[in-house]
Amino acid sequence: MNTHSEGTVSDGTATSAVNLLPELKKFWGYDSFRPLQADAIDCVLNRQDSVTVLPTGAGKSLCFQLPALRFSGVGVVVSPLISLMKDQVDGLNGAGIAAAALNSSMTDAEKLTVANQIKNGELSLLYVAPERLSSASTIAFLKENEVSFFAIDEAHCISSWGHDFRPDYRALGKLKDQFPGVAVHAFTATATPQVREDIAVQLNLIDCKTLVGSFDRANLVYRVSQRSNLLTQLRTVIDRYPKQSGIIYCISRKEVEGVSATLNGLGYRCRPYHAGLSAEMRIENQEAFIKEETDIIVATVAFGMGIDKSNVRYVIHAGAPKSLEAYQQESGRAGRDGLESECLMLYSASDFVMWRRMIDHSNPAAAALLDAMSCYCTRPQCRHKALVEYFGQTFDKHRCDACDVCNGELNTVDDALVICQKIISCVFRVDQRFGANHIADVLTGSKGQRVLKFKHDEVSTYNLLGDMPQKTVRNYVDQLVGQGFLATAAGEYPTLYITQQGRQVLRGEITPVLFQAPTPKQKSGPGTDDWEGVDRDLFDLLRAVRLEIANEKSVPTYTVFHDPTLRDLARQRPSTTVAMAGISGVGETKLASYGERFVAAITAYCNDKHVAVDQSPIERMKSSGSSVKSMAKEGALKKAYTLFEQGISIEQVAAEIDRAVSTTSGYLANFISDNGVTDPTPWVDADLIPPIHGAAEQVGSLEKLKPIKEIVGDSVSYEQLRTVIECLKVETR
Repeated sequence: MNTHSEGTVSDGTATSAVNLLPELKKFWGYDSFRPLQADAIDCVLNRQDSVTVLPTGAGKSLCFQLPALRFSGVGVVVSPLISLMKDQVDGLNGAGIAAAALNSSMTDAEKLTVANQIKNGELSLLYVAPERLSSASTIAFLKENEVSFFAIDEAHCISSWGHDFRPDYRALGKLKDQFPGVAVHAFTATATPQVREDIAVQLNLIDCKTLVGSFDRANLVYRVSQRSNLLTQLRTVIDRYPKQSGIIYCISRKEVEGVSATLNGLGYRCRPYHAGLSAEMRIENQEAFIKEETDIIVATVAFGMGIDKSNVRYVIHAGAPKSLEAYQQESGRAGRDGLESECLMLYSASDFVMWRRMIDHSNPAAAALLDAMSCYCTRPQCRHKALVEYFGQTFDKHRCDACDVCNGELNTVDDALVICQKIISCVFRVDQRFGANHIADVLTGSKGQRVLKFKHDEVSTYNLLGDMPQKTVRNYVDQLVGQGFLATAAGEYPTLYITQQGRQVLRGEITPVLFQAPTPKQKSGPGTDDWEGVDRDLFDLLRAVRLEIANEKSVPTYTVFHDPTLRDLARQRPSTTVAMAGISGVGETKLASYGERFVAAITAYCNDKHVAVDQSPIERMKSSGSSVKSMAKEGALKKAYTLFEQGISIEQVAAEIDRAVSTTSGYLANFISDNGVTDPTPWVDADLIPPIHGAAEQVGSLEKLKPIKEIVGDSVSYEQLRTVIECLKVETR
């Protein structure tokens, strides 16, 4: 018998995912499966062709990686990018699983080593690009060895109806003929019903089982705003996540360079990424992002498919993408670790004008995709509901509590019916032959050449909205288009016409909802519940330990441990490797490799700060169908916030909520940051504040408490110090 991983016999006897729970715990450190993972694994184990659609972060890779351990042959994984292959292989090897890749970046000697491993039955998984499976020599080699299954990752690329069609994927349809009896499994994060059907047809799947998870990414907070002051809008989000990873997408290379340079000039760690850079520079910048040597990547859509980074806390689009499929894929790179993250889309009318000029007008699908994107931006509907229903699913909740619409962050316009009637009437008065800009010009009383040329300064709707800026009226026109009250005629010049719904508005039968733009009432940053009980200073220390290990091994940081695991370590503060073994995400191999270093860091920190180790885990909401929403609304954190608002001391609050003083101090730090508090005197004696400020100025940084503490000495506790410094951070934002 061959052993593809330590202690796991590849006997092929497992017929159910339940039989693989021991391996799940041993190699990945998890006790149970996420929704649909077990069903997808069963398809692989029972050699049944399948199409599995799971959102980014739902654990698609595990669906083929785990069952590969129980086969005597090698599972062949088709992956579109070398960087993605490397990350997957590094992660598997780090967990103690034998995996390798074959790609053009490898030397002949490296390729020979992998070939010998396959011949000797030493590999569970082999990663290849789709182009390699077009090679007759590769097919011949695989036929000489035992292939247990084929897993096609990013399978939407095979469909011309998909948003990211790649012709090289078409050749994969031959696999069923070339390897009769070998099952083929397709995996993707974004696929409408039409794309799912096309994937199965193009791959020639037999008796295919289709598994579709929920498209609702409950841990993502969606916001949409008209683009105005780009830099201010970007910094509002970035500053909510200091020193955390984020992606900013721009439509043009020029804007990528400009935004990146500006942010760097303001002190942010930022790098650009677009197809105009050299291959070496793109690789260097991507690696810097993965290794956490830079916090922000500003990129065109050329960046992302190969990124398996789990702890991206925000994704910002500085312009509207050309389809909701693209947006779901790109925004889905946030929060892959399941922690709450933010997605902001900034759009302008010019985005859609540009895309309409670029799309193939002979392809009705392209225009339909763009129309759906426009509706998403301008229609006053729950963002989660809009995305889920676009992909053919039902959204059962009354509200998501995780978007700008449901959270009441957007101001609505008073007298919307009257404004909409004026706009639609103007479209009628100019014979439905002009575009949105012209309508806004007429309504705001423009003396422009075209208005005067067509004598539209004489129509009854001229200057009816003259007290508003032209840009505001133009935005309202776009909202009416997005909501279906006006429509854009096809052709070189996009003219507006009135729909049946629009005529109902004129008759007063329907009242549209208009959003004021572009000044949303954004609430404080998301994720308070994800930090419940976490010692943030310890978390930062553990991130540094993780980075050291990753650099030593030349692997991405998330192949060591994901952020949720580090946060649990910073909550429970295990003092032994035995205690650490109980943390979710800590498998046997990683515990043996890294456990002692993390435990040593934790115990040293706790001794230095005089805080308790081995804290019992805090129960957290994990219901599969519900949003990962604030424990602050129900538990200790909410009560703490209420008490802090009354100026109650840390010690008294700790007693009231039955939490340690150190934990309660962390709650206060969150409260200060979330509420913009700059005065620490409710919790710290006024006499102690000047010495702390002086020490902070002497150190020159607010990021580490220890150097400041060494200056102020024992007269100030860590809790008092943290409180003053958090207020100072707010003051210097």
